Amino acid sequence: MSLSRWWTETTAALGDHLPLPLVALLLLLAAGLVALGWYHYPAWVPRRLPRLRLPRLRRARRPRLRRHRGTGPATAGTAAPAPDGAGPLADRLAAQGRYAEAVRERLRGMLGELAARRVVEQRPGMTVAELTSAATARRPPVGPPLAAAAGIFSDLWYAQRPAAAEHDHRMRELAAELHLVLTAPAPQGGERA
Repeated sequence: MSLSRWWTETTAALGDHLPLPLVALLLLLAAGLVALGWYHYPAWVPRRLPRLRLPRLRRARRPRLRRHRGTGPATAGTAAPAPDGAGPLADRLAAQGRYAEAVRERLRGMLGELAARRVVEQRPGMTVAELTSAATARRPPVGPPLAAAAGIFSDLWYAQRPAAAEHDHRMRELAAELHLVLTAPAPQGGERA
């Protein structure tokens, strides 16, 4: 059966039961409802479908291992991390020969110290370059060690250059230098020494 013959027979059968103007009006109304639904699509669709809640069987819970991101032998009352930046975790990574990860942990320690001393406010999604420029704008003496540390980090992680013990040693020196800059008293504008 061809499409035109099917359409003719279907229209004739429908016309036997309903007047044709009423069918046309109903089709226009249906098309309008479909168009409105299409236009306002996200608003009328529920964000979440209702969930069928079934009773759960209880399982024995295994204790979770917590990953401690220590900053050295600091006590609960200290605000600043250890002078070497990231402390024991970076030292362990360097001892295992995982120098790129040790460099990353030392940089995290440096940025954590900057945040703890309120030199820079860390926000999710900030890059190392943005943090460096924000810290340098707020306290210029932190610029050189932080820029050098960011350069080493970028070379190892973004340029994917092989990491060596010298990189870790240099990051340790830069972390100590940054700590010294941060612990030094900030110069007062009108006072002379």
